[in-house]
Amino acid sequence: MIKKILRFLFKTLLWFVGLSVLLVLIYRFVPVPFTPLMGIRYFDSDSNKQIHHDWVPISDISKAIQLAVICSEDQNFLQHKGFDYEAIRKAYDNNKTGKRLKGGSTISQQTAKNVFLWPKRSWMRKGMEAYFTFLIELIWSKERILEVYLNSIEMGDGVYGVEAASQYWFGKSAHKLSSHEAASIAAILPNPRVYKASPRSPFLERRKLWILLQMQNYGTFTLVKTPK
Repeated sequence: MIKKILRFLFKTLLWFVGLSVLLVLIYRFVPVPFTPLMGIRYFDSDSNKQIHHDWVPISDISKAIQLAVICSEDQNFLQHKGFDYEAIRKAYDNNKTGKRLKGGSTISQQTAKNVFLWPKRSWMRKGMEAYFTFLIELIWSKERILEVYLNSIEMGDGVYGVEAASQYWFGKSAHKLSSHEAASIAAILPNPRVYKASPRSPFLERRKLWILLQMQNYGTFTLVKTPK
Protein backbone atom coordinates (compact mmCIF):
# COMPACT_ATOMS: atom_id res chain seq x y z
CA MET A 1 0.00 0.00 0.00
CA ILE A 2 2.76 2.42 0.96
CA LYS A 3 4.68 1.56 -2.22
CA LYS A 4 1.59 2.31 -4.33
CA ILE A 5 1.13 5.68 -2.64
CA LEU A 6 4.81 6.55 -3.11
CA ARG A 7 4.64 5.44 -6.75
CA PHE A 8 1.56 7.59 -7.29
CA LEU A 9 3.19 10.61 -5.65
CA PHE A 10 6.35 10.13 -7.70
CA LYS A 11 4.38 9.93 -10.96
CA THR A 12 2.34 12.99 -9.97
CA LEU A 13 5.55 14.90 -9.26
CA LEU A 14 7.02 13.89 -12.60
CA TRP A 15 3.86 15.02 -14.43
CA PHE A 16 3.87 18.33 -12.59
CA VAL A 17 7.54 19.01 -13.35
CA GLY A 18 7.12 18.00 -16.98
CA LEU A 19 4.01 20.11 -17.56
CA SER A 20 5.38 23.14 -15.71
CA VAL A 21 8.63 23.07 -17.68
CA LEU A 22 6.64 22.71 -20.93
CA LEU A 23 4.45 25.68 -20.02
CA VAL A 24 7.46 27.84 -19.17
CA LEU A 25 9.07 26.83 -22.47
CA ILE A 26 5.91 27.78 -24.39
CA TYR A 27 5.68 31.16 -22.67
CA ARG A 28 9.27 31.84 -23.59
CA PHE A 29 7.98 32.51 -27.10
CA VAL A 30 4.17 32.82 -26.92
CA PRO A 31 2.32 35.82 -25.42
CA VAL A 32 0.57 35.06 -22.14
CA PRO A 33 -3.14 35.44 -23.01
CA PHE A 34 -4.62 35.13 -19.53
CA THR A 35 -3.46 34.78 -15.92
CA PRO A 36 -4.99 33.15 -12.83
CA LEU A 37 -5.31 36.59 -11.22
CA MET A 38 -7.49 37.81 -14.09
CA GLY A 39 -9.86 34.90 -13.50
CA ILE A 40 -9.92 35.43 -9.74
CA ARG A 41 -10.58 39.15 -10.11
CA TYR A 42 -13.33 38.53 -12.66
CA PHE A 43 -15.31 36.42 -10.19
CA ASP A 44 -14.55 38.73 -7.26
CA SER A 45 -17.74 40.62 -6.39
CA ASP A 46 -15.75 43.77 -5.58
CA SER A 47 -13.86 43.87 -8.88
CA ASN A 48 -14.48 45.38 -12.27
CA LYS A 49 -15.89 42.63 -14.50
CA GLN A 50 -14.36 44.12 -17.63
CA ILE A 51 -10.80 43.00 -18.37
CA HIS A 52 -8.47 45.38 -20.22
CA HIS A 53 -5.43 43.49 -21.47
CA ASP A 54 -3.44 44.07 -24.66
CA TRP A 55 -0.16 42.24 -25.20
CA VAL A 56 2.60 44.24 -26.87
CA PRO A 57 6.24 43.24 -27.50
CA ILE A 58 8.83 44.90 -25.32
CA SER A 59 10.12 46.80 -28.36
CA ASP A 60 6.79 48.69 -28.29
CA ILE A 61 7.07 49.58 -24.60
CA SER A 62 8.85 52.81 -23.72
CA LYS A 63 12.19 52.52 -21.98
CA ALA A 64 10.80 54.95 -19.39
CA ILE A 65 8.24 52.48 -18.00
CA GLN A 66 10.77 49.64 -18.12
CA LEU A 67 13.13 51.69 -15.98
CA ALA A 68 10.35 53.01 -13.74
CA VAL A 69 9.16 49.56 -12.66
CA ILE A 70 12.72 48.39 -12.09
CA CYS A 71 13.47 51.43 -9.93
CA SER A 72 10.24 51.12 -7.97
CA GLU A 73 10.04 47.33 -7.61
CA ASP A 74 13.45 45.70 -8.03
CA GLN A 75 16.57 47.78 -8.58
CA ASN A 76 18.81 44.70 -8.61
CA PHE A 77 16.75 42.98 -11.32
CA LEU A 78 19.58 42.84 -13.85
CA GLN A 79 22.07 41.47 -11.31
CA HIS A 80 20.24 38.80 -9.30
CA LYS A 81 19.23 35.29 -10.37
CA GLY A 82 15.61 35.64 -9.33
CA PHE A 83 16.00 36.27 -5.60
CA ASP A 84 17.31 39.39 -3.89
CA TYR A 85 18.42 37.98 -0.54
CA GLU A 86 19.34 41.37 0.92
CA ALA A 87 15.86 42.74 0.12
CA ILE A 88 14.29 39.62 1.65
CA ARG A 89 16.37 40.08 4.81
CA LYS A 90 15.38 43.74 5.11
CA ALA A 91 11.70 42.91 4.57
CA TYR A 92 11.92 40.19 7.24
CA ASP A 93 13.56 42.51 9.75
CA ASN A 94 10.97 45.22 9.06
CA ASN A 95 8.03 42.86 9.40
CA LYS A 96 9.33 41.55 12.73
CA THR A 97 9.01 45.04 14.19
CA GLY A 98 5.26 44.99 13.59
CA LYS A 99 5.36 47.84 11.10
CA ARG A 100 3.41 47.84 7.84
CA LEU A 101 4.24 44.63 5.98
CA LYS A 102 6.79 44.95 3.21
CA GLY A 103 7.61 42.37 0.58
CA GLY A 104 11.02 41.39 -0.73
CA SER A 105 9.76 39.91 -3.99
CA THR A 106 11.73 40.55 -7.15
CA ILE A 107 10.25 41.21 -10.58
CA SER A 108 11.06 37.59 -11.41
CA GLN A 109 9.12 36.34 -8.38
CA GLN A 110 6.19 38.62 -9.15
CA THR A 111 6.16 37.38 -12.75
CA ALA A 112 6.15 33.76 -11.60
CA LYS A 113 3.26 34.47 -9.24
CA ASN A 114 1.24 36.52 -11.73
CA VAL A 115 1.53 34.09 -14.64
CA PHE A 116 1.43 30.67 -12.97
CA LEU A 117 -0.05 31.00 -9.48
CA TRP A 118 -2.68 32.64 -7.27
CA PRO A 119 -2.29 35.83 -5.17
CA LYS A 120 -3.22 34.56 -1.70
CA ARG A 121 -0.25 34.25 0.65
CA SER A 122 0.65 30.78 1.94
CA TRP A 123 3.77 28.69 2.45
CA MET A 124 2.67 26.39 -0.37
CA ARG A 125 2.31 29.30 -2.80
CA LYS A 126 5.65 30.75 -1.77
CA GLY A 127 7.28 27.39 -2.41
CA MET A 128 5.65 27.13 -5.84
CA GLU A 129 6.65 30.73 -6.52
CA ALA A 130 10.30 29.91 -5.77
CA TYR A 131 10.10 26.89 -8.10
CA PHE A 132 8.63 28.86 -11.02
CA THR A 133 11.04 31.74 -10.38
CA PHE A 134 13.93 29.29 -10.73
CA LEU A 135 12.44 27.95 -13.97
CA ILE A 136 11.89 31.30 -15.67
CA GLU A 137 15.33 32.56 -14.66
CA LEU A 138 16.78 29.36 -16.12
CA ILE A 139 14.76 29.29 -19.36
CA TRP A 140 13.89 32.93 -20.10
CA SER A 141 16.14 35.93 -20.63
CA LYS A 142 15.89 38.99 -18.39
CA GLU A 143 14.35 40.81 -21.33
CA ARG A 144 11.63 38.15 -21.63
CA ILE A 145 10.92 38.20 -17.89
CA LEU A 146 10.44 41.97 -17.97
CA GLU A 147 8.32 41.72 -21.12
CA VAL A 148 5.97 39.17 -19.52
CA TYR A 149 5.89 41.15 -16.27
CA LEU A 150 4.95 44.39 -18.04
CA ASN A 151 2.23 42.60 -19.99
CA SER A 152 0.64 40.74 -17.09
CA ILE A 153 0.98 42.94 -13.98
CA GLU A 154 -2.21 44.42 -12.50
CA MET A 155 -2.18 48.19 -13.10
CA GLY A 156 -5.71 49.20 -12.14
CA ASP A 157 -9.07 47.63 -11.39
CA GLY A 158 -9.58 45.34 -14.38
CA VAL A 159 -6.45 46.73 -16.07
CA TYR A 160 -3.60 44.32 -16.84
CA GLY A 161 -0.38 45.11 -18.61
CA VAL A 162 1.31 48.37 -19.49
CA GLU A 163 -0.41 48.89 -22.86
CA ALA A 164 -3.88 48.70 -21.30
CA ALA A 165 -2.71 50.83 -18.36
CA SER A 166 -1.22 53.47 -20.64
CA GLN A 167 -4.46 53.71 -22.60
CA TYR A 168 -6.58 53.64 -19.43
CA TRP A 169 -4.66 56.27 -17.45
CA PHE A 170 -3.23 58.53 -20.15
CA GLY A 171 -5.00 57.73 -23.42
CA LYS A 172 -1.85 56.81 -25.32
CA SER A 173 0.18 53.77 -26.37
CA ALA A 174 2.83 52.35 -24.05
CA HIS A 175 5.68 53.31 -26.37
CA LYS A 176 4.72 57.00 -26.00
CA LEU A 177 4.82 57.16 -22.19
CA SER A 178 6.94 59.97 -20.77
CA SER A 179 9.13 59.52 -17.70
CA HIS A 180 6.56 61.29 -15.49
CA GLU A 181 3.69 59.15 -16.83
CA ALA A 182 5.76 55.99 -16.45
CA ALA A 183 6.63 56.89 -12.85
CA SER A 184 2.95 57.63 -12.15
CA ILE A 185 1.97 54.13 -13.29
CA ALA A 186 4.84 52.49 -11.39
CA ALA A 187 3.77 54.38 -8.25
CA ILE A 188 0.42 52.56 -8.06
CA LEU A 189 1.82 49.01 -8.30
CA PRO A 190 1.77 48.28 -4.54
CA ASN A 191 -2.04 48.64 -4.57
CA PRO A 192 -3.31 49.14 -8.15
CA ARG A 193 -6.99 48.55 -7.34
CA VAL A 194 -7.01 51.48 -4.89
CA TYR A 195 -4.31 53.86 -6.10
CA LYS A 196 -4.84 56.03 -9.19
CA ALA A 197 -2.12 57.06 -11.60
CA SER A 198 -4.20 60.08 -12.61
CA PRO A 199 -5.31 62.14 -10.79
CA ARG A 200 -2.80 61.34 -8.05
CA SER A 201 -3.12 61.82 -4.31
CA PRO A 202 -0.37 63.78 -2.49
CA PHE A 203 1.06 60.46 -1.29
CA LEU A 204 1.29 59.06 -4.82
CA GLU A 205 2.75 62.33 -6.12
CA ARG A 206 5.55 62.02 -3.55
CA ARG A 207 6.07 58.39 -4.52
CA LYS A 208 6.17 59.35 -8.21
CA LEU A 209 8.84 61.98 -7.50
CA TRP A 210 10.87 59.41 -5.53
CA ILE A 211 10.70 56.99 -8.50
CA LEU A 212 11.80 59.75 -10.88
CA LEU A 213 14.78 60.45 -8.64
CA GLN A 214 15.68 56.74 -8.62
CA MET A 215 15.42 56.70 -12.42
CA GLN A 216 17.82 59.64 -12.68
CA ASN A 217 20.29 57.99 -10.30
CA TYR A 218 20.06 54.51 -11.82
CA GLY A 219 22.62 55.14 -14.52
CA THR A 220 22.76 53.68 -18.02
CA PHE A 221 19.81 51.41 -18.78
CA THR A 222 20.40 49.15 -21.78
CA LEU A 223 18.10 46.15 -21.34
CA VAL A 224 16.40 46.56 -24.72
CA LYS A 225 16.21 49.12 -27.52
CA THR A 226 12.80 50.72 -27.90
CA PRO A 227 11.30 53.25 -30.34
CA LYS A 228 11.96 56.93 -29.61
